[in-house]
Amino acid sequence: MKRSIAALAAAGATVLGGTAVLAMPQASAATSGCRVDYTVTNQWQGGFQAGVKVTNLGDAITGWSLRFTFPDAGQKVAQGWNATWSQSGATATAANAEWNRTLATGAVTDLGFTGTSTGANPIPTSFTLNGVTCTGSTTTTTTPTTTSTPTTTTTPSPGGTPLAANGQLHVCGVHLCNEANRAIQLRGMSTHGLQWFDSCYNDASLNALANDWHADLLRIAMYVQEKGYETNPAWFTDRVNSLVGEAEERGMYAIIDFHTLTPGDPNYNLDRAKTFFAAVAARNAARKNVIYEIANEPNGVGWSAIKNYAEQVIPVIRAADPDAVVIVGTRGWSSLGVSDGSSETEVVNNPVNATNIMYAFHFYAASHKDNYRSTVSRAASRLPLFVTEFGTVTATGGGTLDQASTTAWLDLLDQLQIGYANWTYSDADESSAALRPGTCAGGDYGTGRLTASGSLVRSRIGTADRF
Repeated sequence: MKRSIAALAAAGATVLGGTAVLAMPQASAATSGCRVDYTVTNQWQGGFQAGVKVTNLGDAITGWSLRFTFPDAGQKVAQGWNATWSQSGATATAANAEWNRTLATGAVTDLGFTGTSTGANPIPTSFTLNGVTCTGSTTTTTTPTTTSTPTTTTTPSPGGTPLAANGQLHVCGVHLCNEANRAIQLRGMSTHGLQWFDSCYNDASLNALANDWHADLLRIAMYVQEKGYETNPAWFTDRVNSLVGEAEERGMYAIIDFHTLTPGDPNYNLDRAKTFFAAVAARNAARKNVIYEIANEPNGVGWSAIKNYAEQVIPVIRAADPDAVVIVGTRGWSSLGVSDGSSETEVVNNPVNATNIMYAFHFYAASHKDNYRSTVSRAASRLPLFVTEFGTVTATGGGTLDQASTTAWLDLLDQLQIGYANWTYSDADESSAALRPGTCAGGDYGTGRLTASGSLVRSRIGTADRF
């Protein structure tokens, strides 16, 4: 779990392309000018996602407003980032955020949004920045998708489970896919540290998670330090293996999380990781429900060190379990480097030398907002991502539930089909916990024992899967 992540405003370039040129600027003054490159990055039945790159070609401006008009009023901005978004009729407006309020000459800012659509091509007809008409380009980088009737190989029978529906998972392109090679999204919960909350994971609680929450997966958070694995490797290994089996019995997938946090360099635990993963991979190789997360939240260390660690641990897993998906933690508390002032480009340009892997992204909704969502939106077209941990509150695990930001995050993850696990399925005395304090001692895991965070996340996990 994150204890401290700086909310930085780092944003990289959006994917560009296409040749359709917009109207030439009407303003002739040398002090004004702008360029907008608009890219439809994803489409689905009834909706779409777009990236908007704004370049200031004139003098520096402080305070700006971008306006554009959709072909018809049936296309609407649903959720945007890196700006304050509004819409009147067919005209949408993006006003600057505080951190990108000033645009120097030649400065670029990347915006984005998801929208609803009645079916027409969602390409605006014009763009203006502070009233000046912009040049630019528009393009669509994806083929519109439609909803098709699932085949019997990917649809569970009545009473079926996520595991029965999907079988052995693998990475295909930038997605997690099932045995039928269909992209899927897993949604579930993470345990808290087993050394503190082991009593929370019993038949009653796991039955509630599988049957009432309709969760697809259980993330098993095995701390290495903080009175964790290093104090009793045999007990923690056995407990992880038993929880993998409990998840399998209930038709859920299990993420085995090697939960490193302090120290932040995963190489500190390299020998322990090799020993642990050799043991759990050998034990669980025949199971189809296992995903390995090899380093929870690397921090205070560069991507090259994380990559080096991954390229030594993954072969240990592959020696026993060649088919399972492996998730690699990323720089800056698994923020793809954003919390260190970097971006996803360091991973895109220097990926781990292994196949069937994904990259972890973590967020806490009250701390990590538009610029983090913008990073995920960009990265999702280049990297297979899995949100192995997120919270509805601040990065400390406390504070007030941020329902608006949580909803924006989960809407985005649903649209991109990125799987996620919420922190935490426990009765910890912190607002990130799904269960009220004292729940695990009493044995009642019904809806009356849920916190505000637990109720919100349960409502999202319980919606129908698109398997």
